[in-house]
Amino acid sequence: MQQKHGGEQSALSSLTLHYANEKSGSEDEMGSYCLSDAGLTALGEGFTKLVRDVSYRPPGTQINLLNEVNICLPEKSFGLIFGRSGSGKTTLLQLIAGLTKPTSGSIYIQRYDNDGKPNQSPEQLTPERVGIVFQFPERYFITDNVLDEVTFGWPRQRGDLQLKELLAARLQRAIISVQIPNLLILDEPLAGLDWKARADVVKLLKHLKKELTLLVVSHDLRELASLVDHSWKMEMGGVLKEEPLSVQ
Repeated sequence: MQQKHGGEQSALSSLTLHYANEKSGSEDEMGSYCLSDAGLTALGEGFTKLVRDVSYRPPGTQINLLNEVNICLPEKSFGLIFGRSGSGKTTLLQLIAGLTKPTSGSIYIQRYDNDGKPNQSPEQLTPERVGIVFQFPERYFITDNVLDEVTFGWPRQRGDLQLKELLAARLQRAIISVQIPNLLILDEPLAGLDWKARADVVKLLKHLKKELTLLVVSHDLRELASLVDHSWKMEMGGVLKEEPLSVQ
């Protein structure tokens, strides 16, 4: 499901996850390339698709896990990456989130106005500007149970505070922190959930889409199809190709 995004009153901008080889030129040259290359495809008013090559090779190996990967994603839109297990989807998310460094190149945010022209120089997408939710978040817990994890850091002397009030306050703080990143990444957000929990997560993603730019890796295409604005298929060998969803 491909949808075009446009704005009538305010300047439009897109979040360009730009992997640029060191030999490709300066930041200004890269911005010019984005607009002038004959092979670029418009993503609605004010947006331009950026096509540049990138490869990632784990240290000590001779095989690339990612090849020719580039993404252009408008702000406050939902991007979906799908494909077979082991094709490199999670590796790509780790690169974007700054958890792993690409073999070469950088990640940029390039914003555009209504005329499709860059309205500022490319900005580096640092880890502090990206939020990520892993497929198995419990592996990254620092406490022994969910309650302690949720309430970690809360003053112990507030023991008289009811649990629901505590969780509500904690949730509010979490929501505030989630709104800070330029990009929120989720790896298989529906995996392992029952039908009710899956429906709740889809509703939450629909709400977050109004405030954040979302990039999701998932095999659950049918349930997420109504949210998707742009989609890519990761093929074996780490080749990412833009491909509209075809969900019956």
